[in-house]
Amino acid sequence: METTILHFSEELRFTDDEFYEFCQQNNDLKFERTHNGDIILMANTGGKTGIRNAELIGEFVIWNRKTQFGKVFDSSTAFRLPDTSVKSPDVAVVAQPRWDALTAEQQEKFPPVCPDFVVEIKSASDRLSDSQTKMEKWMENGCRLAWLIDAQSQTVYVYRKNKETEEKTGFNQILSGEDVLPEFAFDLQLLS
Repeated sequence: METTILHFSEELRFTDDEFYEFCQQNNDLKFERTHNGDIILMANTGGKTGIRNAELIGEFVIWNRKTQFGKVFDSSTAFRLPDTSVKSPDVAVVAQPRWDALTAEQQEKFPPVCPDFVVEIKSASDRLSDSQTKMEKWMENGCRLAWLIDAQSQTVYVYRKNKETEEKTGFNQILSGEDVLPEFAFDLQLLS
């Protein structure tokens, strides 16, 4: 499925507040914004991707309850990144001190912070190259660790700050939160 992108001339681009209000007024649709003000219409996922998202978010929530690391966000949360883009990962984690540094208004709208960690699950309709580009944008904006999971090929792309992307094949392994998410481990077999 092709991604639908709406291009706007510079004088017609949304401010942060206008884009937030636009999203609220169209809350049955899902949008992202690129760094140059283009609006991306996001497709809903299918059943299998939804199940995988639920498995992932459940594991992160349980881990965070035990460790009290910070805040865990689902796929309906969008973040305003330093390059002015607004992106929504399938799972995001922000360390508590970074979350606490935001004002109540910033926490309520699209938080102006790049998550410490994100997960994107490639849907059957997503192009791998588009998903990889999105992951690179997360890293360029300050994400420290990210996973792009392609369930169809059973491949995970691990992105680390200032390092080459690592490709792991096969869902018979456990992914680590490394030093970014202490004590977190995810058994990929839960996504099979």
